Amino acid sequence: MTGTHSSNRVLLLEGARTPFRRSGTDYLDLISYDLARSVIRGLLHRAGVPAGSIDNVIMGTVVQNASTSNVARDAALAAGLPVSTPAHTVTLACISANRAIADASLSIMAGRSELALAGGVELLSDVPPVFAKETRKRLFTAQKAKGPVGMLSNFRGVGLKQLLPKAPPIAEFTTGETMGRSADRLAARFGVSRGEQDAYALRSHELAAAADAAGHLAREMLPTALPPRFELLERDNTWRADTSLEKLAQLKPAFVRPFGTVTAGNSSPLTDGAAAVLLGTERAAGEAGLTPRAVIRDWVFTAGDPGDELLLGPARAVPELLARNGLSWSDLDVIEIHEAFAGQVLAVLAALGSDSFGRDELGLAGRFAEISLDNVNLWGGSISLGHPFGATGARLLNTAANRLEAEDGQLALITACAAGGQAHAMLIERSGS
Repeated sequence: MTGTHSSNRVLLLEGARTPFRRSGTDYLDLISYDLARSVIRGLLHRAGVPAGSIDNVIMGTVVQNASTSNVARDAALAAGLPVSTPAHTVTLACISANRAIADASLSIMAGRSELALAGGVELLSDVPPVFAKETRKRLFTAQKAKGPVGMLSNFRGVGLKQLLPKAPPIAEFTTGETMGRSADRLAARFGVSRGEQDAYALRSHELAAAADAAGHLAREMLPTALPPRFELLERDNTWRADTSLEKLAQLKPAFVRPFGTVTAGNSSPLTDGAAAVLLGTERAAGEAGLTPRAVIRDWVFTAGDPGDELLLGPARAVPELLARNGLSWSDLDVIEIHEAFAGQVLAVLAALGSDSFGRDELGLAGRFAEISLDNVNLWGGSISLGHPFGATGARLLNTAANRLEAEDGQLALITACAAGGQAHAMLIERSGS
């Protein structure tokens, strides 16, 4: 079903995610397509809408399996959507799902669709190995080799080290720097100590455990059965209820040794999972009998220097978004910020509360806002819940909407950093508020 009205408001109708699991654990035998198919099918079932009513599907992902490079299309077909339903995949590092949601929203605003499914998936347990360029070249020319002698001749001069596959580095292509090292530099720039990072990480785990005990996480979870035994997974295995400051303090620096402050304990873990949201118009919601949960009011994508400010993007995206809408930090009831690293989150918040950053970088008279953690990530964040690169944006949106309902709030902010010095911020409003 397709409308023609450019003034359509974009409504969040429903959202869901698979349990997030640490990479190398329960989803080890799957590929990303399996999780994407599961979340699409599960979301349609939860919303109670027929597969044929979806106008388009957009999914984000980062580390692609070559056999399902357009994982959105492959997963949508397997989930039972008609062959006539368009589906495509986008990639924008850790804000890939955010980009998918924004693109689906634009389609609705333009009257090109009335019901759209958007989200993302990541299976870091299935990272394609990388061979050296010389080896890849020889593998290509080997297709023309004649017989064993020709094959051996083709690989003459290639050493054993070059033949061994490697995992692709989680690093900036333009600078060669890992995100963890950049987070260490960012924390040092804003004076964020190791103790502060560990305390923030502990907070994330404690809040996730409390949210799970209160049933908040179950609201967004799709129980997922794993073949061949179809064991049912109903919870994340990423957060640790038994961690402590003492345990976190014992961990050694992971990236800058021996004096760095970023550790495995105050960073988000490598995670497998999928998340998705159902977006639509008021007319589509009425026809489907769905009660809108939130309105997507506005969003921005920004970019900065990937060398000096790789993870600082939200400190620029948030002021831009709120200024566009005549709002301030104090107007927000719920804030969900992606926790790539504790040092990154605390540095972003420090920048937003810094007089010098406000004057020199944002062109303000002083600091952007008085910052507190009172309404930030109260159900945990990526450090505790996990961070499947392509899926986190959809998890953030659904969590923000769920928190607005649970906390009787009106406005929520979602923001995240991404590779390439890029960032995203989105403003949503509780429907009917």
